Amino acid sequence: MAKQVKSKQRVAEYGEVFTNEREVKAMCDLVAQECDRIDSRFLEPACGNGNFLAEILTRKLATVKKLYKSNSYDYDRYSVLAVSSVYGIDIMQDNTEECRKRLYGIWNKEYKSVCKKQCNDDTRKSVEYILSKNILCGNALTLMCVDENQEDTAVPIVFPEWSLVQYTKLKRRDFRLDVMLKVGEKPNNQKSLFDSDDDISQCLSQNPVTGEYMAEPMCEYPPINYRRIWENG
Repeated sequence: MAKQVKSKQRVAEYGEVFTNEREVKAMCDLVAQECDRIDSRFLEPACGNGNFLAEILTRKLATVKKLYKSNSYDYDRYSVLAVSSVYGIDIMQDNTEECRKRLYGIWNKEYKSVCKKQCNDDTRKSVEYILSKNILCGNALTLMCVDENQEDTAVPIVFPEWSLVQYTKLKRRDFRLDVMLKVGEKPNNQKSLFDSDDDISQCLSQNPVTGEYMAEPMCEYPPINYRRIWENG
């Protein structure tokens, strides 16, 4: 059984207790249909070293294998899409690093098993790059990145949205997490976010029909072959 606690100090200071594998599987079973969808996106706001994300990715890759194991190129492409759909935040830097390595290990093991001699090192670089952008060290309560002392910085948490287009290309758009959480809300009668001096207003637009907030990307990249996504820098 995997350890649920790294140290008593971390439990006391950060409330860090990892979820047991049995509970992880049971909770994922409650949303099994979404876990099995290749492109269904998941965000774990206190991901630890990846217990939930590992289970979700394992299930997604099982779907990819079931659908595309007879075609290594299709498996290659859709396994990258599966990785791109999982996101995580943790306040501890060692946890985020462990989580990235763990998810990469799960993906790479299945990749070698299915694609064998057709494995591509550029695909591996793309997966590592995606995980470096999708698994972040931050504070899920304040929605800010944190430093090595777990203190908030002035940098908001930003996640990329990855979309498969034209069969072999990935489209990347970066969104602030605090903006995404405003999507669907409406301005109250007192003050709109558009009247605020906060730079969040620069990343929001308003649906002209419903009046609801809509998120606007901070940055948008042209579609690029999924094996070259790491060239985005």
